Amino acid sequence: MCGGLGYVRYELPVDHPDFGKLFRCPNHPGKANDARLEQLRKMGNLGAFANKSFANFEIEIPYLTVQQKQSLRTALQVAQQYALNPDGWLLLEGTYGCGKTHLAAAVANARLERDENVLFITAPDLLDHLRTTYGPTSDIGYDEMFDRMRNVRLMVLDDLGVENPSPWAQEKLFQLLNYRYNNRLATIITTNTDLDLLDPRIRSRLLDENMINRVRIAAPDFRTPVQNKQDQLSSLFLYGDRRFDSFDTHTGLSQDEQANLTRAAQAAYEYAQQPNGWLVLMSKYAASGKTHLAAAIANFRQEHGDEVIFVTTPDLLDFLRMTFNPGSTTSFDRRFQTVRNARLLVLDDLGTESASAWAREKLFQLIDYRYVARLPTVITTSKQPDEIDGRLYSRIADQRICTMLRITSPDYPTRLKRA
Repeated sequence: MCGGLGYVRYELPVDHPDFGKLFRCPNHPGKANDARLEQLRKMGNLGAFANKSFANFEIEIPYLTVQQKQSLRTALQVAQQYALNPDGWLLLEGTYGCGKTHLAAAVANARLERDENVLFITAPDLLDHLRTTYGPTSDIGYDEMFDRMRNVRLMVLDDLGVENPSPWAQEKLFQLLNYRYNNRLATIITTNTDLDLLDPRIRSRLLDENMINRVRIAAPDFRTPVQNKQDQLSSLFLYGDRRFDSFDTHTGLSQDEQANLTRAAQAAYEYAQQPNGWLVLMSKYAASGKTHLAAAIANFRQEHGDEVIFVTTPDLLDFLRMTFNPGSTTSFDRRFQTVRNARLLVLDDLGTESASAWAREKLFQLIDYRYVARLPTVITTSKQPDEIDGRLYSRIADQRICTMLRITSPDYPTRLKRA
């Protein structure tokens, strides 16, 4: 194809971004020498990620569930395939530290070794670089900088969604991504933000199944393995046996109580099939089955690849308070964002938390954010409506997005005594 030169120039329209450029021949990929590789790595901002490869991507981490390991395995396989032929876009979703940046950098390094130009940059840094071109001491103009970014052979845009969402920032990101989308330029995007919260114009492009290879990683933050194992924000691993098929709707119950509990279980199962809006499980009794149903929903969704956080309200507030400790491995903002953007949040025992002003304010901020964004949320409580903070209850009682189930059966110990 290339006559042994190693490079080809494709026949393209004059207005195509690759018109007149030379590219490695697909039948003669070659390999960059050490000096060239170092030059490409520096130009592509990959110096800090030089050691990221597919070979050292960890999957068999002891504290991970089978589903979490499988999500990592799938992500690795998709990234490896993309590295062989970067066609279209690759979208990697998941929480902080789950491995999506590692995989994106591994793809970039694999293409560097084929002597290709790559740009690896976070969304906030990209916008900062563009802003600096307006300064009087800038060595490069805005137009030249923007042209380099939008035409690079492979772009890795890390942490989309954490940037300052100003109108200018939204417009620049849209212009950049829209250009690369229209010209089908190889692009990898990582994000821990729900796509529904992004600029609708960008979101619509990220949902194009003909263009986007979308992968969701369900694993937790690998950077703090001890914390993940012993002190996980989500305590769902403690409720692994809480399933729909193990939910008892008969023992020690009257006919009416059985009917009530069966209706609650059916509604919870239907919600688990397709989480839409909120589900609130209420009962004046402890151990009445509401936590079992909430955990069953969470386990069902996690098995289907969703990122799920299951946490009691008091524990959640303790986790947030712990971030102010000097020895904390994470910041308050990072942990708070992880909770509020979770694909599914199960908030157990609402109303049993300390009623301090700080606790009330943080809970309201969290619940109000998920309410406005309409993010799937399951809440359990044994409190009566007049015992719940008025601002919280006004969101919970909104029947447009919330289904409220009242469980009338007594607690399980009482049911066993009856039986």
